[in-house]
Amino acid sequence: MALLTAVELTIWVLEGQIPPPIPVPGVKLGLASVVTLAAMAVLGRREAGCILLLRVILGCLFAGSFSAIIFSLAGGVLSWAVMASLIGLFPEKLLWVVSVFGAIGHNAGQLLAAVAVTKTPGLFWYGPALLTSAIVTGAFTGLGAMYLVRALRKYRERRGF
Repeated sequence: MALLTAVELTIWVLEGQIPPPIPVPGVKLGLASVVTLAAMAVLGRREAGCILLLRVILGCLFAGSFSAIIFSLAGGVLSWAVMASLIGLFPEKLLWVVSVFGAIGHNAGQLLAAVAVTKTPGLFWYGPALLTSAIVTGAFTGLGAMYLVRALRKYRERRGF
């Protein structure tokens, strides 16, 4: 779990240095979620939740601000809840579907947090762009998680874990 937390934190910090793919606030690739979803599939829901929470807290301490923790927690916790409720319903080859729904949950959580913090309901106009980006990036990161799960399982088999 510590290794996966470190990997997820590193990916999150590095991704923060990448310019957004489109000029819509809140749109990013979400590469750190590859580790969260893979951890959920291999280790379990609770362990993946711990990894996510540690990444959010440490990431915001190292590279964020207090407001970043609000948005990261809102998005991360809702994403985790959605993925945790769906992970057992889909076979491993459809892990990307779980990821898409998790990405939608993440964007919804961040959008709700932004509206709550700013008291600006007009921000919901970003919803369609965020939904579209969640579908695309969620599928991409879900495929990454699927391949990471396969690699982790092979590693566990070779090492006898």
